Amino acid sequence: MPSITATRAGQLPLASIGCILASMLCFAIVDALAKVVAMQYPPNEVTFFRMLFGLVPAWAMCCIGKRSLTGRIRTLDVRGQTMRALTLLGASGFFFAGLPFIPLGEAVAIAYSETLIVVVLAPFILKEKLTTRGAWSACIGFAGVLLVVRPGGGEANWFGPLLLLASALFGALSIMQIKRIRATDDSRTTVFFFSAVGTVVTACTLPFSWKTPTLQALAIMALLGAFATAGQLLMTVAYRRADAGALAPFNYTSIVWAALFGYLAWGETIGTLSLAGIALIVGSAIAVAWQRKLPEGPNA
Repeated sequence: MPSITATRAGQLPLASIGCILASMLCFAIVDALAKVVAMQYPPNEVTFFRMLFGLVPAWAMCCIGKRSLTGRIRTLDVRGQTMRALTLLGASGFFFAGLPFIPLGEAVAIAYSETLIVVVLAPFILKEKLTTRGAWSACIGFAGVLLVVRPGGGEANWFGPLLLLASALFGALSIMQIKRIRATDDSRTTVFFFSAVGTVVTACTLPFSWKTPTLQALAIMALLGAFATAGQLLMTVAYRRADAGALAPFNYTSIVWAALFGYLAWGETIGTLSLAGIALIVGSAIAVAWQRKLPEGPNA
């Protein structure tokens, strides 16, 4: 395994680059599929099916190897993993809820502000020191968020961005929770546990908001769950082989894919000010990731 120094020096393994690029493509596909169904079905229902259909590939991955799934769960940090699962579930739910109100590329960019929120909350939750560089990066990144949002003053203009900022907040809490989980916890079991907890929690919300899906919608949501699980596993493999900070620039290729899918599917375009805002978000988030070595990535 290459050292952190080696990856900083530019000797980043091609396998890691391939895995992270494939992961970001998977997440962008998830976002596009989610927008298709989120425009017709309640976000809690979309989240439920994303979790439910993600259980099968996650369970299959846990069956690979000598250890049984029961044995994997028995040694899991259940309390820490439950907290992470709930925060990540909140990030997914709010993201799906905000998708119908804003272009896909801009939605993904706002969700990436989770890295900047970590900078602000870490001194209070993790008792970490807020550096001058981190503070400036966060300020610049949040200025970029304002450029992307640019609300016109109406309540409707604020609604979508607020949902996506709530998604970023929960995503940040999930990132910080990773630092509290035992390092020995198996990544495949972590993905399965998240999918299982998410399925149970969102199932409890279905009596309050439900619309019977068509077979076509079910097929789309099945693909959504499969691609989300594949993306999580590919990202885990990439981070195992290389430093998270070195991989940070490749994470943002998902914004490019999302913007492309948004244009092809819905004719969405990104204006000059939004592009400038996205550049500020991406640049500041990369600066933070390089400094903090955060295991960032989409929380689909």
